[in-house]
Amino acid sequence: MSRGNRVVTAGNLSTSMRDNYKEHGYYVKVGSTYRNPHYPGVRRCLFSWFTSWWLKEATNVDQTEIAVFDMACASGEVTAALQEWWRQGLAASVQTPTEISSSDNLPSLPIPRRSTTIVPLPGFGPETPRPWIMAADPYTMKAYEVRAGLPCAALSFRDIACGALPDTMHRLPLQNPTRDSSGRPAPDTLTEPRERVEMVICSFALHLVESASELFALLWELSTKCRWLVILAPHKKPEIKNGWGWIKWDVNNWSEGSMQGAQGEILHDRVHCRIYRSLNLP
Repeated sequence: MSRGNRVVTAGNLSTSMRDNYKEHGYYVKVGSTYRNPHYPGVRRCLFSWFTSWWLKEATNVDQTEIAVFDMACASGEVTAALQEWWRQGLAASVQTPTEISSSDNLPSLPIPRRSTTIVPLPGFGPETPRPWIMAADPYTMKAYEVRAGLPCAALSFRDIACGALPDTMHRLPLQNPTRDSSGRPAPDTLTEPRERVEMVICSFALHLVESASELFALLWELSTKCRWLVILAPHKKPEIKNGWGWIKWDVNNWSEGSMQGAQGEILHDRVHCRIYRSLNLP
């Protein structure tokens, strides 16, 4: 069951997902067990994006400071995809890329056909600094903590629009981190305020902000802190407008694209992935 505008059929949840979100009822009921059935498409889209971004941008940023914000994180699909992509990048550093078909487990780059291709995963050495990860979701914190083994801030879109970000972030673990005797996870942790985030990723949730004024406030605030905005959805909503602090990014040509149209977007398994770059950060 996704967070798109879909009909809920389990139990007596017979209203739309959008109405359930408004009433907080759906996530209150299933917050600790939520899973997105579209995860395979989310994973493939993110693998394509992470690979393109790394190949084009990794040398332009301080790799010790790369931070990823998993916003409206649900049960941690974005964090899980980042972990798996990083692990496969480590493996790729000692292997030669091989041909795979679209039915294999590894994802393909965003290309207009579904056939055998070469997957040029970037190779990471063990000395490559892992990115920092932080997450927020006011309804599915327990599901995220169970799946990712990391804390989740109870921040809503409105909180973030008002300037809030999670107050802690953790070095991306390559597996669920072990816990100390107090039950707290024990990965590398930072608790200092974060002035710059490399990318904010929102999967199957941003279209739930129905008010244009609230969406503008959220996106403008994010544009002052985050260099990249990654939106995953089962459709092309929401509409991001000129003047909201972002330009749409053509991933294929690695250049500014048109705010309208689908040129340069990533599409896998009916999951749309749109990329935007901040106008308020270099």
